[in-house]
Amino acid sequence: MPDATNRRFCAPILVTVLALALAGCSSFGAAGPSTREVRGASDAQYGQSDILVVDLDRPAAGRIADFSEQRSFANVFGGMSAAAPLIERGDTIAVTLWEAPPAVLFGGAGNARLSQDPMLSASTTLPDQRVDEDGAIAVPFAGRVQVAGRTPLEVQRDIVARLRGKANDPQAVVRLVDNQSSNVTILGEVANSRRVPLTARGERLLDILAQAGGPTEDVDKVTIRLARGSRAETMPLESIILDPAQNVPLRADDVVTVIHQPFSFIALGAVQRNAEVPFEGSGLSLAQALGRIGGLRDDRSDVRGVFVFRFEDAAALPPAIAAEATATRDGQVPVIYRLDLSQAAGIFVARDFAMRDEDVLYVSSAPGADLQRFIATLTSFALSSVAIGNSL
Repeated sequence: MPDATNRRFCAPILVTVLALALAGCSSFGAAGPSTREVRGASDAQYGQSDILVVDLDRPAAGRIADFSEQRSFANVFGGMSAAAPLIERGDTIAVTLWEAPPAVLFGGAGNARLSQDPMLSASTTLPDQRVDEDGAIAVPFAGRVQVAGRTPLEVQRDIVARLRGKANDPQAVVRLVDNQSSNVTILGEVANSRRVPLTARGERLLDILAQAGGPTEDVDKVTIRLARGSRAETMPLESIILDPAQNVPLRADDVVTVIHQPFSFIALGAVQRNAEVPFEGSGLSLAQALGRIGGLRDDRSDVRGVFVFRFEDAAALPPAIAAEATATRDGQVPVIYRLDLSQAAGIFVARDFAMRDEDVLYVSSAPGADLQRFIATLTSFALSSVAIGNSL
């Protein structure tokens, strides 16, 4: 009799629990879109731009790596040897003139050493002169000499040519004393933002950085932006230090900006840790990114559904795809890279694919993972109800 009473009492409870569980089925949503839904995003748009879904394989990873290499300082700003700075308006220069004996224009009786030894050449050092607004200086017996836009060696040759026939075997040395025009500007996260004058030595990027006192932040968290004319590129400082080819010679009016910019990516979906994850400026591969978030969840993840959401430059895409892609206002294309980790080769691809700042790494849930979760929850409800019934 008590057992029948218990059954009559438990039956409504079981029905109620089942109804609540079924009603709650809709609450067991996935962590995001499924693999099929993400792959179907190729038919969707972001703003006025088509979303592209690109399978991440070895050719795709290699093409992206090649594109990054093309934008390195060595490729964009290298290829030219260091050049001596030109004399410009506002610069100060010094001119020294020599004349072989017997001196006619420079030297004379007032030179004691010359009077003691007539075989000594006579010399005259002119007062330092600032290049005027016409780009010229005055040289005795040579007149006004145009110097703006010329090297000191070119000015020397011009002065000697003008003095030839007036002085006896004339010689000249022109030296840039105060360089006010051929400068590089360095600013940002450095000890001393300043304009650094260029010399005939041919200063390189790291020379200018050292003259500004070096970066104020850790090297692995610093990026360098180099702007020359209308072109500007950015590279991690650590990469420039490790690769001497990236330490390019600088030109007048270059602007070097030192930026403290710790990179980060966002991890979402069926991974061990959903978070914004910082990484160093020297770079991070997709394999390393997965390792830093603890990898995929064995009970939920779809190994065929590892995606990287990125705004990509059209030049990094396959030519056939890039030709039809529509870019956003800033010239980039919304791209979803899909990695299949069910194949062993996918591990190597993940190792070769470099993450970028603001990438979104998303792993979709496996088909049936939500159903398994629902069944487990339903079983838990049922067992709890039976336990309650047995205790009554």
